[in-house]
Amino acid sequence: MKAYDYDCPIDAALEVIGGKWKASCIYYLLEKPQRFGELMALLETASSRILSKQLKELERDGIISREVFPQSPPRVEYQLTDYGKTLAPVIDSICSWGEDRLERIGKTSVYN
Repeated sequence: MKAYDYDCPIDAALEVIGGKWKASCIYYLLEKPQRFGELMALLETASSRILSKQLKELERDGIISREVFPQSPPRVEYQLTDYGKTLAPVIDSICSWGEDRLERIGKTSVYN
């Protein structure tokens, strides 16, 4: 698929948020800015390599910004951009659907 050559709007959206950890990162960044280590702790089964790659993709797509604080050791913090914050209702809807799904299959959320 060529860049920006989509068959449907869902393809355009999922290209941005459709990674294994992207929606979860957005979910946690809606609460507050997070450091890389904090995101790793929240996403216990994520590998640092994949998480780093997906954060770079979210930054490339204008969803998050990355700020490096000049200290030793350097501190890096991620936060949603104004554009990224527009995903709040999308993430809320996905969470609601996920909660219904968990209830349907008899599981409980680890986030509650």
